Amino acid sequence: MKAMPIIAVCFCLPWLSPSAQADALIIVADHGGKSALPYYEALNFQQRAGMTSPRIELPRLPAKPFNEADMLPVRSMRLSPGDVARRVIEAPGLPSLFLVGDDERSRAWLRQRALRLHELNAVGLVVNVASAEALAALRALVPTLPLSPVTGDDLAERLGLRQYPVLITATGIEQ
Repeated sequence: MKAMPIIAVCFCLPWLSPSAQADALIIVADHGGKSALPYYEALNFQQRAGMTSPRIELPRLPAKPFNEADMLPVRSMRLSPGDVARRVIEAPGLPSLFLVGDDERSRAWLRQRALRLHELNAVGLVVNVASAEALAALRALVPTLPLSPVTGDDLAERLGLRQYPVLITATGIEQ
């Protein structure tokens, strides 16, 4: 007979409104982000006899700090100099950036668009460059803009790009 009320409750709960079901919930504990460490300390874990902790070797620091020249040369296999058709994209929040390489077309493009790129606070990605000297020569063309050597293959794939130089903004891709 004790089971009868429980069965009746089980059959009635699905027909209750969600707000009535939510009101029936009782919060048992809310510790507000407190550390669980006291609970683990209470368990008093002891290291097993005869077992030693494994030795963890730390990686060695490099003899000299890395610098930008260590990242060169940069080769983007999916990108080459060429024409880029203007198109609209919807990428809210994307900062303005541009892709260039160490080639005459990119150098001419940088000279022509330096002021606009500066107005947009655009960041430059140099997707094909062989040496630190070549990168420095590109930077000399636009000294107020940041240029970083990076492979552009992943970005090219995501945006459907095959050529550069190109300007990418939150609303479009253009040359």
